[in-house]
Amino acid sequence: MPKTARTLPDFSIEMEIADGSELLVAGVDEVGRGTLAGPVVAAAAILPGPVPSQYESLVNDSKILSVGMREKAFTWLVDWCVSYGVGACSSDEIDSIGIVASTKQAMLRAIVELDPQPDHLLIDAVQLPAVGIPQTSIVKADARSQSAAAASIIAKVTRDKLMANVFDQEYPGYGFASHKGYGTEIHMLALKELGASPIHRRSFKPVKDLL
Repeated sequence: MPKTARTLPDFSIEMEIADGSELLVAGVDEVGRGTLAGPVVAAAAILPGPVPSQYESLVNDSKILSVGMREKAFTWLVDWCVSYGVGACSSDEIDSIGIVASTKQAMLRAIVELDPQPDHLLIDAVQLPAVGIPQTSIVKADARSQSAAAASIIAKVTRDKLMANVFDQEYPGYGFASHKGYGTEIHMLALKELGASPIHRRSFKPVKDLL
């Protein structure tokens, strides 16, 4: 049987939450949760409405977009959004409080950057009891909601640029520009040869085992 075509995220969840009002709904998502090095980065994005048809194919789960599509989407989104914010937690913070708490902290930092502040949060698979804003948590929200997909793209492009343009220069030899801190074969070989850099997550088993 032929494979079912992958459907694009839409704006229906946001419209259901708003229920005919002008409620500002912010999509929230993170990237870098499973990497061995670098920060976990979150973004929050408030869209003015459904994504125009000519841009629909660009606003999707960042993991399935090509690098070129993500960067094109990023450039358009940061100009089109009502507001967006980015937050991060460093590898030191991840080692100190754990990846789950760090993911939530990065999301809170992203939400604080929004101006205006949202009336409702649409979060990918996480609940944030520490923030006093009504919220809806949906698994794989970035594949269903355009706002969450936008946040996914903004977080991904921001983190990739940080890994490639900053950390790859500061800590040469690890290949951060290519693998962005994920546990690829090249990364593991470099880690064995060079040891852990200051941005490696020492609490993560592959790094801990090599120390």
